[in-house]
Amino acid sequence: MESISCKWLLLSFLLISLANSALGAVDGVKGGKVRGVNLGNWLVVEGWMKPTLFDGIPEGDMLDGAKVQFKSLSSNKFVSAKDGGGSGVFVDQDNGDTWETFRLWRVTQSEYQFRALKGQFLSCTGQGASVTATSGSPSLAETFTIERASNDRVRIKHSSGTYLRASSGNELKADYVGTPGFDDGNAAIFVMTFHGGRLQGEYQLSNGHGPQKAQEVLTAHRNNYVTREDFQFLSQHGINTVRIPVGWWITKDPNPPAPYVGGGLAALDNAFRWGRETGIKCIIDLHAVPGSQNGMDHSSSRDGSIDWMESDNIPRTLEAIEFLASKYGKDPALLGIELLNEPNAPKISPDVLKKYYKDGYDIVRKHSDTAYVIMCQRIGEGSKPKGLYNAIANMGLSNVVFDLHYYNLFYDPLFKNMSPQQNINYIYNDRKADIEYINTANGPLLFIGEWVNEWEFKGGTQEDYQKFGQAQLDVYGSTSFGWAYWSLKNADKEHWSLKWNINHNYLQL
Repeated sequence: MESISCKWLLLSFLLISLANSALGAVDGVKGGKVRGVNLGNWLVVEGWMKPTLFDGIPEGDMLDGAKVQFKSLSSNKFVSAKDGGGSGVFVDQDNGDTWETFRLWRVTQSEYQFRALKGQFLSCTGQGASVTATSGSPSLAETFTIERASNDRVRIKHSSGTYLRASSGNELKADYVGTPGFDDGNAAIFVMTFHGGRLQGEYQLSNGHGPQKAQEVLTAHRNNYVTREDFQFLSQHGINTVRIPVGWWITKDPNPPAPYVGGGLAALDNAFRWGRETGIKCIIDLHAVPGSQNGMDHSSSRDGSIDWMESDNIPRTLEAIEFLASKYGKDPALLGIELLNEPNAPKISPDVLKKYYKDGYDIVRKHSDTAYVIMCQRIGEGSKPKGLYNAIANMGLSNVVFDLHYYNLFYDPLFKNMSPQQNINYIYNDRKADIEYINTANGPLLFIGEWVNEWEFKGGTQEDYQKFGQAQLDVYGSTSFGWAYWSLKNADKEHWSLKWNINHNYLQL
């Protein structure tokens, strides 16, 4: 009888353990699930969250990635890279579109390189030569000086010292004799216009300010944007975790490659110390990787290109995971490491992503048996969270988390005309259905790693926001791992700030 009782007791413990697992209890987190916030714009800059970081940059509208077009004053035709790159450059188009748009690479505040649609750079061998779009990487032959007048007129000088002009044969050539004036009718004068949005990430800030000023600006920002007092505030309001976006260059501190400047690693160390002191867990989120995984500001893309799968960028990314896992893997404040934030779909294929996630998981496990390994869904057209979730589930890995980001903004036109109640209904119906599917599946824990108490609707009342926020807390709180709000602070958009929402009773935790 005693043996049978022991067996039943062991079985009971096993059933309780399985039940707790099904409910998604998260090891080491107060309350059993993550109630978190992202420390966005702290160690990876996003200019829209604090535009003043870019104040004082000379030619601040011409940062890396700015999209420009040039129209000849003499012919009223646009400069165009034939076929979007790979061959000649002509001044022969009546309208500006993709072939006529060039992305800037900033060398100095007056010197630039121009990247065509397909990735090639405008190049010229020197005086008298035609400009082509055939170079795969920029050097002196691909460097031009832009001299601006006050009325959008510019003259463009090649590094050889000769100005470009629109030739009689509609070619762009470095053969203007002398220095052109900005007067009408001059074939060496162009009207420069900007086409589309501009990037304001860490690359643009650092390269725009230059090393000395960037060091001053970012040191002050890192020391003041997030502090120990913020951790105390979060702890007092029931937040038990911070998700900390970092860039790959942090692993090269104190001397990261140009244009990045050091100091981010010391700030990350501070976060872990504050976490230990206040009982808040830390998730390290590799937000920006070499070559950029999504072309956005927050991936520190230089010009909007997505080159993560090119060259040795993926091995370099795994080196960054190795560094972070070896440094923080045994830290009691570490909850998990997110291997990659928001890879683009369809640019980043599922097969490449799955292999990278498995390799990253193996690296983390070398340094920690218990840290959660977090794998983010793809964003953009073709992103199907259930499919990627199932693929990760089939890997048979332990302590794995699947990260979904939910915004009633941006990606889908259906949000454009939704009323407050329709937004709320969408959370309780559509979002909840996806979450219930994943919660009941036999796979990784589910994490809503980014969401915000904001929508496309204009003019919502405080009560509207409270109800919308409560709907998200209810539904996202039902996930097996938990949620993290985006973000702790936002200097320019108050509803995006968790601190503002709490202090003004718009989000009732």
